[in-house]
Amino acid sequence: MSESARRPYDLATPAPNGLRRGRTTGSCATAAVKAALTLLLRGEAVREVEVSLPDPDYYLVVPVEKVERLDSGAVRAEVLKYGGDDPDNTDGATIFAEVSANGTGAIRFIAATGVGTVTQPGLRIPPGEPAINPVPRQMMRWAVDEVLAGEPDPGFDLAIGCVDGDKIAKRTFNPMLGIVGGISILGTSGIVEPMSLAAWMASIEVYIRVALGHCPDAIAFTPGKIGRGYAADTLGLEKKEVVQIANFVGVSLDYAQQTLEEQQARLGTLWVLGHPGKIAKLLDGVWDTHSSKSGMAMGSVAAVAAELGFAAELVEQIEKANTVENVVQIVRNEAGARAYWMEIERRVAALMAPKVPSVDRVAVRLFSMDGTPLGEAAGDASGEAA
Repeated sequence: MSESARRPYDLATPAPNGLRRGRTTGSCATAAVKAALTLLLRGEAVREVEVSLPDPDYYLVVPVEKVERLDSGAVRAEVLKYGGDDPDNTDGATIFAEVSANGTGAIRFIAATGVGTVTQPGLRIPPGEPAINPVPRQMMRWAVDEVLAGEPDPGFDLAIGCVDGDKIAKRTFNPMLGIVGGISILGTSGIVEPMSLAAWMASIEVYIRVALGHCPDAIAFTPGKIGRGYAADTLGLEKKEVVQIANFVGVSLDYAQQTLEEQQARLGTLWVLGHPGKIAKLLDGVWDTHSSKSGMAMGSVAAVAAELGFAAELVEQIEKANTVENVVQIVRNEAGARAYWMEIERRVAALMAPKVPSVDRVAVRLFSMDGTPLGEAAGDASGEAA
């Protein structure tokens, strides 16, 4: 779509569950970068900026709290994080950017006060880098290009921070993930979808009823986006037959069973598709996989590795991994890797099945963060997209 045809994203329009959407830390940091650059390069102190979103049809208008020149020659801009109705540890936090030209012709991302630094493998950002995820980095690059508007690019240092971010981070998983010093700058769409509330659970029930409404042979549950491509391309499911259940695994199974009982119907196959970081938590009897209500799954996946006869050193590595994605990397080259993930799939499916007696078969398929099939799906030639 052309630049002129883009539309502002309206945060005042509620999500399908009736709740308010918000701005990610990534959108806030990008807005701060754009406001700071506008003063640095154009001499204009703006009160709001347009942030380009990954969806090319939209941009987001973000208010700017403050923008000022620093004695160092850099410019600092501040933006308040707004999480909508989603419970979020960073809601109301001040996200800031301190921007200066560096003369290298390249953008350098820096962790300012309150933004963490990655210290362990297994995340989307390598150790030693600021905890600024790939999509927010791309959004900031777009912002730089938009302010330059074709002028020569001297290169810029983008120092991203958060007021009291070190304190906020203690209420998150960051310390366990090996992210030290503050929060992470996150977001894949630039928009916070209010998913982790009771009202969202009610909307999931509606989606499940729609999925089962025409008595299909199969439907799929996905905690997030991972696995949706497999559902469409390999399983041949319609869009309405794939339900994004967020963290609410247990209640989603209950909704499916209740709906099937009301219909006096049976479902041939319930597919459960996603990343083992969420799904493997069920091995510990966890049915709500939100980080505030559950621990991480390394202990349970390490126990499976031990039972399958993996070397003691490898089991210890798995147990000490900082994320389950790190476990994916640790076992990737092991001869028994696929069998290992297949066993986890089998065990999780066996735990789910008793909750849905009206389903003939529960089948779990696991994928890495980039959508690579890990277990049974790795045998499907076309099973690859997230």
